Amino acid sequence: MLEHLSKLRKQQKWSLQETADQLGMAKSTYAGYESGYREPSLQSLSHIADLFETTVDFLIGRTDQEQDYIEITNLLEKPDAKISIDEKPLSADEIVDFVAFVRLKRSIKEKKI
Repeated sequence: MLEHLSKLRKQQKWSLQETADQLGMAKSTYAGYESGYREPSLQSLSHIADLFETTVDFLIGRTDQEQDYIEITNLLEKPDAKISIDEKPLSADEIVDFVAFVRLKRSIKEKKI
């Protein structure tokens, strides 16, 4: 079920023990998840996904996408989609300003390199 666990752990260059320590569980428990001998609880799945900065769907093989990205510029084309900051929805103009700010910041950073 958790076919991606070993790959994610090895990408981080973590041992089984290091990974288990970060999750606050026994090495044998985590190793059981990787081998398929044990199945994690929903809470454990959530912690594992957070640790590896991925989604539960990726961990259990429902998707091949490690990350769940949303293209912000696509939000302007979807009137029912909402994005907020500090629990206040952004207007279309604020989204455009946000995108412009990030693009400017990235271009400045690329010029420094």
